[in-house]
Amino acid sequence: MKTPLLNWVLKLTASAILLQTLYFKFTGAPESIYIFSTLGVEPYGRIGSGIAELIVVVLLLIPQTTWLGALGGCGVMTGAVLSHLFVLGIEVQGDSGLLFSLAVVTLLCCLLLLYRNKNIIMNLLKTK
Repeated sequence: MKTPLLNWVLKLTASAILLQTLYFKFTGAPESIYIFSTLGVEPYGRIGSGIAELIVVVLLLIPQTTWLGALGGCGVMTGAVLSHLFVLGIEVQGDSGLLFSLAVVTLLCCLLLLYRNKNIIMNLLKTK
């Protein structure tokens, strides 16, 4: 698989998952309210994470800022995975672990995008 194609597959996969969950967060779906109430951050955590995820999607889809979107996506998804592991459980309200699985897939896509953009990140970190 060619490099640009793989990059777009990773970007679109992560973006599609993040965009799909935005609808439920912004409309106040019962499962979203349950999750963020359990975490003790309803409604601000739900709305705030939705805004953060929307920003991540925009950054992922702009080629010059893909690395920044991937970094933000890693942060947001690490929080989601850790919330599942330590507070919510892998299965939430009988979803058979779907939300957890989607968070892991998104985290892996963002980690791979970070790795594939490591040269850009390293150049930014160099001091001259």
